[in-house]
Amino acid sequence: MNEIIKAIEEQQLKKEVPDIHVGDTVKVYGKIKEGNRERIQVFEGVVLKVQGGGSRATFTVRKTSNGVGVEKTWPVHSPNVERVELVRKGKVRRAKLNYLRNRVGKKAKVKELVK
Repeated sequence: MNEIIKAIEEQQLKKEVPDIHVGDTVKVYGKIKEGNRERIQVFEGVVLKVQGGGSRATFTVRKTSNGVGVEKTWPVHSPNVERVELVRKGKVRRAKLNYLRNRVGKKAKVKELVK
């Protein structure tokens, strides 16, 4: 039974997986259905956490919209995620940036990684 599930999950995996890490600022191009129409909406923010593996891998992106913090969790291999574009790399020392939820303004920024 386990081998059958693995075979089905391997078919669902995307060929090109985005190379994103915690602290990166990304643009997620997500498909949105409105009635019978389908369009692409961009969600740009900081990656708070990356978790899971294989077909169940997800990443959470946080942005502030009109002064309100908005978080969305996206499955990496979802057909509703068209592509993930890396805007800038972040310099962080943690695996999950949950402390950003309590911060506002300049304190909520993540330093850019310069090489």
